[in-house]
Amino acid sequence: MKNLLIFSALLSILFLPGCLKKESYPDVPQIGFLGYENVFDSGSYATRGIFMISYTDGDGDIGLSGGDTLAPYNKVGDYYYNLVIRYYEKQKGVFQLVQTDPPFSARIPLLSKLGERKAIKGTITDTLVLNPKPVYDTIRFEIFIYDRALHKSNVVTTPVIVTRRH
Repeated sequence: MKNLLIFSALLSILFLPGCLKKESYPDVPQIGFLGYENVFDSGSYATRGIFMISYTDGDGDIGLSGGDTLAPYNKVGDYYYNLVIRYYEKQKGVFQLVQTDPPFSARIPLLSKLGERKAIKGTITDTLVLNPKPVYDTIRFEIFIYDRALHKSNVVTTPVIVTRRH
C-alpha cells in the first residue's frame, strides 16, 4: 500500500506540470502602474522617487545587454533606453514636459535568455534622483517600455506627485 502511494505521488509530480495551463500574453509588452513613493532626506523636498510597474510580454524579449549599442539601440537613437520615463512639472497650473539631463529613462537588462521565446511577467522597480530644491513641487511621470523587437508598450501615467514634505 505504501509503495502504491509513493508511486501515485511520483506519477502526479511527473504529469501535473503537463496539465497546468501555460500563461500566454501578446508579443507587445503591457505594463501597469503599481505605485510611487517619495524618499526624503533631511530637507523639505523628496530627493528620490521610487516607482513600480508590472509587465507582461508574450515572447519574453524585454531587455538589452551592455553590448547592445549599435543601431537601433545606439546612444543617439530612439531605442537606446528601453524604459522611457517622461517627466512633467505642473507650471502655472498646467503640466509641462521637462527635458532633464541626465534623463530619467533607463535600460532594462535582459529578462530572458536571447533567442528564448517564452511568456514572462514581473515587476520593475526604479529609483529616480529628484531635484532636492525644485522650482515646482508638483510632478508626474509617463512611463512605457520597448522590447527588443521595438514593440512599444502601452503608456502609464503616475498620479499627481507632490515632492514637498507636508
